[in-house]
Amino acid sequence: MENLRIEDIKRKLRDNYDVKYRELRCGNTVATLAFIDNLCDSKYISDYIIGPLVRRKGPCPDLAFIKAEVLEATMAQDVLSTDDAVMHILSADVVIVFPQFKRAVACAAKGYAKRPIDIPITETVIKGPREGFTESINDNISAIRRRVKSPKLKIEPMIVGANTQTSVAIVYLEGVTPENIVQYVRSKITEVDGKSKKGFVMYPNYIEEAMKCKATPFDTIGYTEKPDSAVAKLAEGRVLVIVDGNPFVITAPCFFVENFQTTDDYTMNKYVANEGRVLRWISFLMSTLVPGLYLALITYHYKLLPSVYIFRMAIFRAGVPVPAWTELLYMILFFQIVREAGVRLPQPIGPTLSIVGALILGEAAVNSGLASQVTVVIVAITSIASYLVPKVHAAIFVWNILLVLFAGFLGLPGFFTGLIVMIGHIASLTSCGYPYLYPTGTLKDFKYKDVLFRGDLTKISNGIIKGEEQSNG
Repeated sequence: MENLRIEDIKRKLRDNYDVKYRELRCGNTVATLAFIDNLCDSKYISDYIIGPLVRRKGPCPDLAFIKAEVLEATMAQDVLSTDDAVMHILSADVVIVFPQFKRAVACAAKGYAKRPIDIPITETVIKGPREGFTESINDNISAIRRRVKSPKLKIEPMIVGANTQTSVAIVYLEGVTPENIVQYVRSKITEVDGKSKKGFVMYPNYIEEAMKCKATPFDTIGYTEKPDSAVAKLAEGRVLVIVDGNPFVITAPCFFVENFQTTDDYTMNKYVANEGRVLRWISFLMSTLVPGLYLALITYHYKLLPSVYIFRMAIFRAGVPVPAWTELLYMILFFQIVREAGVRLPQPIGPTLSIVGALILGEAAVNSGLASQVTVVIVAITSIASYLVPKVHAAIFVWNILLVLFAGFLGLPGFFTGLIVMIGHIASLTSCGYPYLYPTGTLKDFKYKDVLFRGDLTKISNGIIKGEEQSNG
């Protein structure tokens, strides 16, 4: 094997102004340091790498001696090839090349800027930990390690993306997480790496899409921005996937009931928590079913309504020039546009615009005759109710439209047909081989006391995912 030369490294990293090289004398030889200054800690390099090297006056017989007796860096390892050296440099390490040795030495000296730990925006809590994940994979692993002080906690590193070389960590509890889930996650991450034609894997969604079972608006793979929630998933036998550069951690498998659970359910009074959970279930049913049911009743089955209400509805709709189903569809679309605008605009003005825009839109639609007052109220209530279950908001919007179409063409029979189709769709979903509706498939699984209602914390079972429960599908 030929000696690793600094000229080969310079040739591969040419036209990169932030790559720095430093020559210095170490004993009876000259060493060359290669590193990226905006990724490394300059003071650390000066104190623990350059300082010990220049202070060495005697001979340096081999690399083992240099790593053991000279360098004071925390981590030092051999570099076998030029490609290996380049990858270490791009990963914020310092590579030290000695002309007389075939190998080089890489020392960890990461010191790039990163966002401090902050309160997660997407998962607010009233009572509970407010620490959130950051874009640093090391900080995220540290947040989990601080909460799980057990040798059973396993963290497997992987690298995906030929160009991005993104660090990915698979986290699970040995003996609690079924091995088949761990193997499934490993295979999917490897599959993503193999299918990445351009060599870019930057977001967790690259992995999520590979793990999802089929096309569906429901999230069959979960995510969280809170370390305490991630650790709770570990205790239940889940697998975490941490992707460097992202504050969201993937949790797999993910089940339908998790969309109605929050951190506050486990940090507040049990009865208050169950009240909130019941409201979330009611809000999901209202936001999904009410528009279609309303349309079926006022269009085909108005005799089921009180006579007084029918007359008032006739007065309200007297000036509306379009059919009820068309009116309902474009009002749902208008409210979705206002919501999306509130999300995408800068935070100081987004919420204000969404509230004011909805008020102005509803009032203008009624005054112009484009919509009746009742339709505006129905759409506003369903839109507000969907905010209580934000993780299934996209699914609510899709099934809103489908149920309105079923009810608009076929009335109540069409509405109930659409409802059965929706339930069948949810029941057909799987997550990592497990039914998406787990653990509601069998009555014995209700012993976990944390499906529809939260029981006492001491009675909530950990490790609810069992290998023998895996679906054949």
